[in-house]
Amino acid sequence: MWIILFIIIILLILYLLAIMPRMFGRHNFTTWQGRYYAHRGLHQDPNKVPENSMAAFQLAVKNNYGIEMDIQLTKDNIPVVFHDFTLKRLCGIEKKVKEFTFVELQEFTLHQSKERIPSFQSVLDMIAGQVPIIIEFKVEDYNTTVCDVTAPMLEKYNGTYCIESFNPLVLLWYKKNRPGIIRGQLASNFVKDKEKGNSLMYFILQNLLINFITKPDFISYNHLHRNMLSLILCKKLYRTPCFAWTIKSQAHLDASRNSFDFFIFDLFIPQENR
Repeated sequence: MWIILFIIIILLILYLLAIMPRMFGRHNFTTWQGRYYAHRGLHQDPNKVPENSMAAFQLAVKNNYGIEMDIQLTKDNIPVVFHDFTLKRLCGIEKKVKEFTFVELQEFTLHQSKERIPSFQSVLDMIAGQVPIIIEFKVEDYNTTVCDVTAPMLEKYNGTYCIESFNPLVLLWYKKNRPGIIRGQLASNFVKDKEKGNSLMYFILQNLLINFITKPDFISYNHLHRNMLSLILCKKLYRTPCFAWTIKSQAHLDASRNSFDFFIFDLFIPQENR
């Protein structure tokens, strides 16, 4: 009996150590308070103001919303702002972004709009520190070149920003090479979401079991799974700032207020800024 109890206690301690985020040298999140964050910009009609377009980012800045955006590399290693790895959904092309050069990508419009895939640098130049930005790094394998390419751009950027990714290798890159930059772990309940992939890896990621390695400054979690134990412990026990994604209605926003500190919204306008 005592042996079983001892084993349970040891496993519990190991679990708490595994999900422990950064505890020392923590960042101040004061500048992130007081506003909501527009998911891929303040996009509306996809045929006029599509997601991750310059128009969507301009509209977010105009309305004083923070911005969440996605970046990845083209064939010629130009960072562009685009969410999907393939062009099918937004451009109707059955190929990946990385199969085209930046110039080649400019031949395609986003949906039926006049907007085209913007370069990351052009978006940084437009925002120019007017609002905080959350930069999600899209890395589908082990290649973190996008971190190396964009780091010099961000060093010159005069504004508030943080980085996040589902891929822990991005966080490891920042932990090693840019430890002073706020980094966040993106996650969801991948099993319930029925994501295709390695079930063991999804279990590890959804339960934040490699926080002890990546030491994230914040957690960005799917608000639909806000009752996940690891998320609750990170917020309540370790006092880690938590972002909710992606809030798509006022009802979901109100229901998530006690579980998160910051909110990334989409497809509606929050009743008030904060």
